[in-house]
Amino acid sequence: MPLTDQVAIVTGGGRGIGLACVRALADDGASVVIATPEDAERSAAVAELQANGHAALGTSTDVTSESDLAELVSATLDRFGRIDILVNNAGIIGPTAPMQDVTRDDWEAVMNVNVTGVYLACKAILPHLLEQGSGRIINIASVAGKIGFPLRSPYAASKWAVIGLTKSLAVEVGSAGILVNAVCPGPIDGPRMDAIIQAKAETIGQPAQQVRDQLEKDTLLGRLIPAEHIADMVAFLASDRATSITGQTLDVNAGHLV
Repeated sequence: MPLTDQVAIVTGGGRGIGLACVRALADDGASVVIATPEDAERSAAVAELQANGHAALGTSTDVTSESDLAELVSATLDRFGRIDILVNNAGIIGPTAPMQDVTRDDWEAVMNVNVTGVYLACKAILPHLLEQGSGRIINIASVAGKIGFPLRSPYAASKWAVIGLTKSLAVEVGSAGILVNAVCPGPIDGPRMDAIIQAKAETIGQPAQQVRDQLEKDTLLGRLIPAEHIADMVAFLASDRATSITGQTLDVNAGHLV
């Protein structure tokens, strides 16, 4: 298996894209650390992986807490002895509202998790990757980080920032053998997208099904994207098949942006 003897940390690994990444990395042979403050999701994910014969560890990790991230790194090294892959997936969707209705608290909450959380997680793990002279950092950005995104300005701004951080860090650490990339999903099918669709429907005064239908029409493939397709790209970037890819943003968006 391509990731045998590798150790991966996935933030926000208990649901959605994060859980799909956990499963894909484990299926490819990695030992996986599921870092999330959600106790029930974390326990269920660890139990699932262990039942399938995979090595797994769960940690209660808030990515906005430097002490939590230090404990995450320490626990991973204590259990597995190394860290090879960091998937920065933890994030929040923020409000769906016109800019004038977005509060400062709304704005700062999104930036704190989606941008500062990525920065802090990278900062916590980098000394270990630099010491071993190898590693992969894979940041989950968004198609929203490449376009103007009406009614979702905090989220879009945060994902533009993640892409900028990804490229800057890739330049810094490439000579040390560390590859840093971002994956930009389009609209992902699942409960989170259901909530986004409902919020937009309420904001613009349209039925939720109409909003969903338009979102599907906005992709060339005419459908939303399974989280597993994002996980497939993450697993590829984590593998030796991607040793010449760094500083890139890789779109998995069903043709939502071309």
